[in-house]
Amino acid sequence: DIPTFTWFDTAAKVDLLPGYLTAASGKILQIVVYDLPNRDCHANASNGEYLYANNGANLYIAYIDKIANAIKASSGTTVVAVIEPDSLANLVTNLSDSRCSSVQDQYKASVTYALKTLATAGVYMYMDAGHAGWLGWPANISPAATMFIQMWTNAGKSPFIRGLATNVANYNALTAASPDPVTPPNPNYDETHYINALAPMLASGGWNAQFIVDQGRSGVQNIRSAWGNWCNIKGAGFGLRPTTNTGNSYIDAIVWIKPGGECDGTSNTSAVRYDSMCGGPDAKVPAPEAGQWFQAYFVDLVNNANPAL
Repeated sequence: DIPTFTWFDTAAKVDLLPGYLTAASGKILQIVVYDLPNRDCHANASNGEYLYANNGANLYIAYIDKIANAIKASSGTTVVAVIEPDSLANLVTNLSDSRCSSVQDQYKASVTYALKTLATAGVYMYMDAGHAGWLGWPANISPAATMFIQMWTNAGKSPFIRGLATNVANYNALTAASPDPVTPPNPNYDETHYINALAPMLASGGWNAQFIVDQGRSGVQNIRSAWGNWCNIKGAGFGLRPTTNTGNSYIDAIVWIKPGGECDGTSNTSAVRYDSMCGGPDAKVPAPEAGQWFQAYFVDLVNNANPAL
């Protein structure tokens, strides 16, 4: 009975969208649009199926069009979408990686196409905005605000571009009782501090953006040796239940965007998509490939849930 988002991380999965729309008739369907070419350019585990060098831009257009057409063909279902986790945030902090700098213009063009096209289908969208430990740092937050305002503007300032999603697939608290020892000297040490700092910057640029915050794996805090560690973190638990009663006028909803039992990445060092984060000291091993079901990790999330399940 706890709603989560459905990830359309390959074009083939879009064939399932009409069935989801029918099942959600009269309700809200929550989806993640996640098939950008050269996806998540600074990581390995989450590499996608498309490359810009191999006609990726046109294949992505077809992917977006297929999503939009399926939604337009349905009726009675409100669709909320998170747009491309991790990708735009990399354009703020990781342009020193040629895998990111070489595709920054294509990233922006593809996401702009997604925003414009899905707006015509009446999809309420939240662009992914990383998390407090990524874009919340003082050196990053202002450039991030500038970029998100640019994206909103380039996409036509549609009211369907509702705002930003934070902490997607991450572990930060909405409101931490005290700063995690790995967070100083960042003053924005939880998602509330991050959002309360970012939202006024966006408003000063004309965008009164709203937020949704993933708390699906945020039930246990102070479990990482470094804030940037993200892969199958040991000791994590399911967090605050989804609700629109957020206590913060900037935050539309607390949500569970990352399905808890889906693996972040494999611990198999010989795998093509192996990322060292998934074999690090904070990561639970052995772990299957990204996106595959990780039963042992799911059991841990249940056992460590806070509030308890």
